[in-house]
Amino acid sequence: MAETIDINCDMGEGVGNEELLMPYITSANIACGYHAGDSVTMLHVLELCKEHGVAAGAHPSFLDRANFGRVERELPVTELYELVIQQLLIMKETADIAGVTLRHVKPHGALYNLSARDPLVARVIAKAVKNFDSKLHLTGLSGSCSIEQAIEIGLPTISEVYADRTYQDDGTLTARTEPGALITDPAIAAAQVLEMVREGVVTSVTGNKVPIVAESVCLHGDGPHALLFAETIYTTLQQKGITIRAGQ
Repeated sequence: MAETIDINCDMGEGVGNEELLMPYITSANIACGYHAGDSVTMLHVLELCKEHGVAAGAHPSFLDRANFGRVERELPVTELYELVIQQLLIMKETADIAGVTLRHVKPHGALYNLSARDPLVARVIAKAVKNFDSKLHLTGLSGSCSIEQAIEIGLPTISEVYADRTYQDDGTLTARTEPGALITDPAIAAAQVLEMVREGVVTSVTGNKVPIVAESVCLHGDGPHALLFAETIYTTLQQKGITIRAGQ
């Protein structure tokens, strides 16, 4: 299996630890202002990406700052399409100011989860990204509708796995509302990442080995121990001889 992995992190969401995390990641998903962030935070993170050689991407969401973009909403296809396009325009304008070329798009929160299981939503998002810039990669949950629909229309993809979340037998993430959804021990998280990268499987909550494709591993930058997790996972991968870099 792959001995190379990208480490991505959601950023610009108000935590303020971006500069500390930059040395341990290779891709940043930057909030576009709809669930968090604003023009100042976007520009700040983009400039940090440029300084540290980190690939920059847009992190669009439902327009829902009150719930941090974590509540699913039913939108007409045209509104959903425009929701994505408008956020890409906002991020592209700021990236141009920073002199940064955007590499990828990763939906946030409820939009990510909905697109992972709903082929129509996934296809609308993929079409919006492709029509905006066909060179952009869509980051989505490994084995999900997001990846399948993007591949179908010829959009480059990045299959994502999670260091700090547990998995169900069907390859989906355990819902945050369920007990045991989050991994709180950095050593356990690092071990899960190694298994996914080296073996192409993840051990589910029931102990089954579930096949996955690990091209990028997500670290949540808003957790209370985000920096410790980042340092542990980055160091563990390096010690095991795994190359850490953003994909082509």
